[in-house]
Amino acid sequence: MEVTSGMTLGQALKASDLVGSGGEAKILIQAGEVLVNGEVETRRGRKLQEGDVIEVGDEIVRMEVR
Repeated sequence: MEVTSGMTLGQALKASDLVGSGGEAKILIQAGEVLVNGEVETRRGRKLQEGDVIEVGDEIVRMEVR
């Protein structure tokens, strides 16, 4: 599934199969493992906008919001 504008950060992580549940997304986000546009984001309810870049974990999985 494509990550689109208007999705929350938690939804985007689930849609991209980086986590299996909302609970896993919450833990990953609160641990400071998720960056949005190069800055740590701790709100899983953050609404994403077109052009946002999400980076996750040590592997740096990058997603661009469309």
